[in-house]
Amino acid sequence: MENYTFLRQLADSWGLVVMFLFFVGAILFVFRPGSKDQYAELAKIPLKNGSED
Repeated sequence: MENYTFLRQLADSWGLVVMFLFFVGAILFVFRPGSKDQYAELAKIPLKNGSED
């Protein structure tokens, strides 16, 4: 049971830190400089006429 308790405490403390750092990294990746043009182009994809019409 000691192994379970150790893993539980590890997940409770460091798991939260890891998930928070992942969230901050994802936000920084999305709002990085120079990505505005890329996302503007991707936003137009649904409006393009394709050959499946």
